[in-house]
Amino acid sequence: MIRYLAGRFAQSCLVLFGVTLLTFFLLFILPADPARMIAGRSATIETVNRIRAELGLDRPVPLQYLQYVARLVRGDLGRSYAQKIEVRDLLLSRLAATAYLMVAGIGFELLLGIPAGVLAALRRGSTADRLIMVGAFAGVSAPQFAVGLLLLYVLAFRWGLFPLGGYGSFAHVILPAFTLGIAGGGWYARMIRSSLVDVLDQDYVRTARGKGLPRGKVVLKHALRNALLPIVSMVGLDIGTFMGGVVVVESVFGWPGIGQLAWQAIQIVDIPVIMGVVIVSALAIMAGNLLADLIYPFLDPRIRYE
Repeated sequence: MIRYLAGRFAQSCLVLFGVTLLTFFLLFILPADPARMIAGRSATIETVNRIRAELGLDRPVPLQYLQYVARLVRGDLGRSYAQKIEVRDLLLSRLAATAYLMVAGIGFELLLGIPAGVLAALRRGSTADRLIMVGAFAGVSAPQFAVGLLLLYVLAFRWGLFPLGGYGSFAHVILPAFTLGIAGGGWYARMIRSSLVDVLDQDYVRTARGKGLPRGKVVLKHALRNALLPIVSMVGLDIGTFMGGVVVVESVFGWPGIGQLAWQAIQIVDIPVIMGVVIVSALAIMAGNLLADLIYPFLDPRIRYE
C-alpha cells in the first residue's frame, strides 16, 4: 500500500506540473491584457506599462512561470491583481461554501440516481424501466440554469418554501444541491442500471439465487456491492468538478463559492486567481480519484494494492 501511495503521489505531482504549465501558457496566449483590464480603457500607455511592470508581466513568460512554480512550491499562490489580496486567502474564504455545496450536491445525486437505477435494472424492459431512463435523459439534458430558475420561481418565490438564493442555513443549500442532483442523478441512474444489469447476469449471482437466498439479499449484498464500483469512480470525479466551482448554479442561486470567484477572475484576466482555482480543482480531482481507489477493496475484496 505504501508503494502504491508513493506512486500515486509521484503521478499527482507530474499531473499538477502539467496542469499548471498548460494553464499558465494558455492564459498568456489570450488576446486580453491583464494590465489594460486593471487600468481601464481610458488609461494611458504609460499607466498600463507601469502596472505591467508592477505585476511582473513585462518579463518573459517562461521566466514568469519558473518564478510562479518557485513560489508555488513554498505554498505561495500569489496575489490577486485586482483585489490585492493573497489568492490563498481568497480561496479559503470560498472553500467552506464550495465544500458544503459539493457534499449536498453529491448526496442528492446519489439519493436520486441509485434507487432509480436499481429499480430500472430490476424491472428492465418494463414500462418503469423506460420511464426512468427517459427521466434520466431529461435530467441530464436539461440546462442547469433553467432548472435552477424554475425551482427558484416555483419553490422559493411562488410558494416561499426556500430562500431566494444566498448562503447560510441548511434551507439555502437545498435548491442548488437539488439542481445539481437532477443532472448528476440522471448519469448515476443510467450508470447503475447498466452496471447492475451486467452483474445480475454473473454466475455467482445465479448461484446465490439457486441456493434460495431472498431476492433482496442477493441484490443488496451480492450484486449491488460490485455494481457500485463505477459509481465510486463517478463520485471521485464529481468531487473535483464541484470543488472547482459550479459557475452556473452558483450564479443562479448567489452561492459564494469558488465558481463565482473563478468567473470574476476570468472576466478581468486575474491570472493568479485563475491559476489558484485550477490548482484547487486539480488537487480535488486527484484526491477524489485516490479516495475512490481506496474504497474499491472494501466493495470488491479481489482488488488489492500491493
